[in-house]
Amino acid sequence: MASLRDIKTRITSTKKTSQITKAMEMVSASKLNRAETNAKAFVPYMEKIQEVVTSISLGSTDVTHPMLVSRPVKKTGYLVITSDRGLAGAYNSSVIRAVSNAIKERHSSQDEYAIIALGRIGRDFFQKRGDNVVEGIVGLPDQPNFADIKDIANKAVSMFSDGAFDELYMYYNHYVSAIQQDVTEKKVLPLTELDSSSSKLTSYEFEPNAEEILEVLLPQYAESLIYGALLDGKASEHAARMTAMRNATDNAKEIINSLTLSYNRARQAAITQEITEIVGGAAALE
Repeated sequence: MASLRDIKTRITSTKKTSQITKAMEMVSASKLNRAETNAKAFVPYMEKIQEVVTSISLGSTDVTHPMLVSRPVKKTGYLVITSDRGLAGAYNSSVIRAVSNAIKERHSSQDEYAIIALGRIGRDFFQKRGDNVVEGIVGLPDQPNFADIKDIANKAVSMFSDGAFDELYMYYNHYVSAIQQDVTEKKVLPLTELDSSSSKLTSYEFEPNAEEILEVLLPQYAESLIYGALLDGKASEHAARMTAMRNATDNAKEIINSLTLSYNRARQAAITQEITEIVGGAAALE
């Protein structure tokens, strides 16, 4: 049985740990509010640019663009959004597992795919596994701006345009609520999944012409999809870390209560033992 000193030491260390996890929970909760606001504020822009792209691409039958046309798939690109730090529950592992399963099902050779990693956890995992990580970025801020990922988003779109890969999938955690984040697979390129049934579609007049507009607009739209997923992922990250730290704090409290009960029992046993020894010694003197 552990001594009173050992139990007391464990109680003290667990209390200190619970203070840290509580502070991390509060920090993540504060960051979540801003991240959720940023993600929701970006939605109207995404809906509008998608409406314009859909209207132009589907409204003009004579307009074609390489980013709108499927081609034989020789190589697939995977853009994986994870965090730079852990202590976020299953936030990173769920995305990595989804990507790994997709690669296992679709490919038989590493030459058939390439990975673009946003976040240290995902980049390090696939590099250690020996996968083909062609681009990676770490150190993204908790509230990222488009300028922070403009280069890598532009590189991903350019690699598709140059034929480095023939399709691009994106994996990230979609923010539903503070307690629910869903792993999402989204096909970024080619843009063959535009929704033509939307009732919001508007007729536009193009100047100079639809093809020149698409030449500029489609890369921006693809880059915006990546940025929107990053904002979504950041909100999910803060929510997952907040929940994980709350659970850790609750577990620490349970351990403290259990150790306190053990400490009191051990102290009571020690007191009883001392009283018994005193009484036995007094009886022996008589």
